[in-house]
Amino acid sequence: MEQRITLVTLGVSDLARAKGFYEALGWRGQEVEETVFFQAGGLGVVLWGRDKLARDCGLEPGAAAGFGGIALAHNVRSEAEVDALLAVVERAGGTITKPAAVNAIGFYSSAFTDPDGHAWEVAYNPGFPLAEDGSVTLPDF
Repeated sequence: MEQRITLVTLGVSDLARAKGFYEALGWRGQEVEETVFFQAGGLGVVLWGRDKLARDCGLEPGAAAGFGGIALAHNVRSEAEVDALLAVVERAGGTITKPAAVNAIGFYSSAFTDPDGHAWEVAYNPGFPLAEDGSVTLPDF
């Protein structure tokens, strides 16, 4: 298997609400057959009904309960961008779960959840510089 992710699909309980939330953050997507597709840099982010996604993965649908064990990350170019994005998230109906601050390893970060409880980190980490197109190349640790 090549080391690559092409799509991240988020199971949502209300497609219109989820689409509206991400559009309020400035994302633009296309809705096709009860599925919303967003181009996000070099990969796609997809919104699809949670029960449909579970069945498509061969799993039993069930209610979302607590942390699902995954967090998406959005790195930005400055601390001010972290703060500005958090303000947009709150206006759009997201929940700030960790206020912005310098974290234990020295970079500025915060976390929020979307209306379906999907966790996102927002961070300014000078050790992970962003290219002009927004892509990140991990440093050689």
